[in-house]
Amino acid sequence: MAKGKWAQGIKPRAFQWVIQDKLAICERPGGYGTNHRKVRRQEEVIWIRENGFSFIVSLIPSDHNLHSYDEQGMPWRHWSFAPTLDLDVALPQLYTELQRLLAEDKKLLLHMEEVGDRLLGLIAGYLCWTGMVPVPFEAITVAERLFARKLGPTGRAIVTAAHRAPDHVPESAGDTTEGAVTGPDSIGSGAVLEIVSPDLIGKHACDA
Repeated sequence: MAKGKWAQGIKPRAFQWVIQDKLAICERPGGYGTNHRKVRRQEEVIWIRENGFSFIVSLIPSDHNLHSYDEQGMPWRHWSFAPTLDLDVALPQLYTELQRLLAEDKKLLLHMEEVGDRLLGLIAGYLCWTGMVPVPFEAITVAERLFARKLGPTGRAIVTAAHRAPDHVPESAGDTTEGAVTGPDSIGSGAVLEIVSPDLIGKHACDA
């Protein structure tokens, strides 16, 4: 029996595959700011769950939506990618964890509040960092064609930082004064990638 519309959910806004059937991005489920709608959020999370994503990865600094993912039985990861982060510290940690999950054949959906310069820069930087598109200018061009928009200064700065980033997390990452990935692999239905940096204001972490 075919599932009804509610059971299938609705595709999140600005949904776009980066690596087909492996890695995708979208805006925050339910919308952001004054446009956020609870019912729409529920429908979009249902769609994500029903389409076989292993995790939804929230990159926004706050813990908004995480309780909703739990309510809908959708596993999540919270990787706060705040504007105040030191990119030289944050990117190797984030990309290493992303690469690890993809290597384990996980199907991932990443989101910020909106599909803007920081998210597109993060994706273009990942293409550069992995060597899929090793030249920064070419990675930027690929991202611009894929998402049909120009990358601004913020996004380009992320790609530049990704290009110079090491291809693994430095051993010194255990020192929380420089940068660290903390938290167990599973906290309830989700997990937190806490990137600790001298430039990070506050602690962007959550409990499931």
